[in-house]
Amino acid sequence: MSRLFAVLNVLGIVILIFGFTMLLPLALSIWLDNVVQFVYYKSAAITITSGLMMWVVTRSYKRELKARDGFLLVVLVWSVLPVFATLPLLFHLPYLGFTKAYFEATSGLTATGGTVLTGIDLLPPSINLWRTEMIWMGGMGLIVLAVAILPLLGVGGRQMFKAETPGPMKDTKLTPRIAETAKGLWLVYTGITIACAFSYKLAGMTWLDAVMHAFTTIGLGGFSSHDASFAYWDSPQIEGVAIVFMLIAGINFATHFLAWREKALLPYRYDPEAGLFIAIILISCLMLTIYLWNMGVYPDLLTALRYASFNTVSVATTTGYSNADYNLWPIFAPLWMLTLCCFCSSSGSTGGGIKMIRAQLLFKQVFREMIVIMHPQAVLPIKVSNNVVSNKIIYAILAFLSIYLASIVSLTLILAFSGLDFITSFSTVVACINNLGPGLNQVGPATTFAGLTNFQTWICSFSMLLGRLELFTLLVVFVPAFWRK
Repeated sequence: MSRLFAVLNVLGIVILIFGFTMLLPLALSIWLDNVVQFVYYKSAAITITSGLMMWVVTRSYKRELKARDGFLLVVLVWSVLPVFATLPLLFHLPYLGFTKAYFEATSGLTATGGTVLTGIDLLPPSINLWRTEMIWMGGMGLIVLAVAILPLLGVGGRQMFKAETPGPMKDTKLTPRIAETAKGLWLVYTGITIACAFSYKLAGMTWLDAVMHAFTTIGLGGFSSHDASFAYWDSPQIEGVAIVFMLIAGINFATHFLAWREKALLPYRYDPEAGLFIAIILISCLMLTIYLWNMGVYPDLLTALRYASFNTVSVATTTGYSNADYNLWPIFAPLWMLTLCCFCSSSGSTGGGIKMIRAQLLFKQVFREMIVIMHPQAVLPIKVSNNVVSNKIIYAILAFLSIYLASIVSLTLILAFSGLDFITSFSTVVACINNLGPGLNQVGPATTFAGLTNFQTWICSFSMLLGRLELFTLLVVFVPAFWRK
């Protein structure tokens, strides 16, 4: 019991910090639309009070977190924070109901970007700011921010950071102290977000739209302040800015941190994922441009290049923006884009999927097995950036892929059993577990998730959490051995 209270003590601190993030939309509401400011007064008061009470009641159990504590805390944070994140939505849009509001909040905090809302253009600006702020916080991970603060409160954050950080190589440290690492990552994350906001403004957005879309671009979550997403502006300049910053956000933020610290571009050259990430997306953009033009979807190559590039980059990086309804394109194009979203983003980025480094290692393992079949005595170590990758990591990645595929199959069958057609079921699961946002058919880019039943909506919420926590972090707490001393 003391172990659980120690975790709840830190959870209370995280909830307390989370409550203060509601002050930003509150300030905007006071400035622009004071008719809804009471929403944030109540939401912030409930959240801050809950976190404070939890911390006070359990503070006598405060201690350094162990490995299993870190996993439990991460699961609790990502499943409990959406409950508090629903408060502004429920107070202003009570017709949503808790199920839909929890989906919207989970979609935000997991940087997924799927929505159940319509009439987004008519929402108060502060509500849209809260939705996009959730994406931004969830993109890097509110836990990483808490790790930078918790040492000041006497609570170590090493295990939390390892459980939250995406990718198979979680032990890589950028600075000697974990808190300094978290601070450095957030500094770079914030700096790139500011640059993105200024670029959007120069391209033609209003300041408010620029800030909100900078949040969701760098967080790689597709929430927009307009129902039509980027089709609202119909601007190649704005779409160009989005493409550049989506690609930046799809690269490992550790690489951005190292490049900033060393004031050089060499870290990008030595990043084993960055080059392949860019190459695969560029080749896909060109391939789909020619395909869409050849199929007569667009009358000329330049128009095909514009729409193919924007939507391919958006889906491949698991952002979820759209400037066209690619659900209406010949089926190969959206299926290819959905395939890209499964593996394209780099580990340590704000994107979802299995990550590029895992895909690389899986390919190398397959190639090694084929060589070993022909030459049984051959010793072929797998290398990344001239470093030998241990078989332990390879086995872990193979197990990860097995669970990943099993989860997609199982969840697809559950949604199909609930009444959805196959394409909708499959694309919904792929979109949610990869934190992409829109899928195909009933949940395509021109529609929302509002048409799903409550049961289907909860399946989607679970899928988003499963993907955001990279499967094992969530599933391990359901293993009986996890709870034994």
